[in-house]
Amino acid sequence: MYAPADLELDLVARSLAAFEFARDKGGVLVGYSAAALLGADCAPLDAPAEVAVAVRTNARPGLRIVRARIEAGDVVARWACRVTTPLRTAWDLARRLDLVEAVVAVDALARKGRFAPSELLARRAKAPAARGCRRLDGVVELANPRAESPMETRLRLALRRAGLPMPRVQYQVCDEHDYVVARVDLAYPAAKLAVEYDGAVHYDPIVHERDRRRDNDLADLGWHVMHLCAQDALPSQMQHTVARIRAQLGMRTPRGG
Repeated sequence: MYAPADLELDLVARSLAAFEFARDKGGVLVGYSAAALLGADCAPLDAPAEVAVAVRTNARPGLRIVRARIEAGDVVARWACRVTTPLRTAWDLARRLDLVEAVVAVDALARKGRFAPSELLARRAKAPAARGCRRLDGVVELANPRAESPMETRLRLALRRAGLPMPRVQYQVCDEHDYVVARVDLAYPAAKLAVEYDGAVHYDPIVHERDRRRDNDLADLGWHVMHLCAQDALPSQMQHTVARIRAQLGMRTPRGG
């Protein structure tokens, strides 16, 4: 496949090339490739392109090839490619990934596809012998389509594993007149504690200024906002991050709350 020399060879670009390679073999983009073209941000940076084909096909470096026939009802068109639907993509990923990354994938795909995670269990009822489907109960229990980023999901699950209460997701903070002052990534309303994950967009000066004004509005209502960055969400730092949140929660939770 040929591409401009300055093109970033991200998962979308590699998936488009994979589809061209497999187009005449009945190819359908699946797994992380399907998620990427559906606009669901859940794949690791080094994820290979993934394609399902109906005929035997030789392996290629950086390409995961699955021998399978995908039913027409599980296929949609994106970027002039055939890709699995959000629900089918979630079904495929949730059965093979570890628990945390499975929940990350289901959160992102359920949000984009506007389906309830419980639909995965309904699908399992029709295919009870499918590999990995017995673990879907745990994935569905933890999934929340309101989550807006993989890091938000990973942090939410880290707090749960640490024994802290599950925070509210994309929580709307209202004033005494029920006017929505802000919507925060994760919240403990009783403690008036908000936890925000700041991706790259939050370093834009205009966005940064907007965030600070919003933090001041929340402070006027007695809320404390903790801002976390990419480094705070690294596996090596997650324990420290959770400890900071635990400390704030302990200081701010009313007695008996």
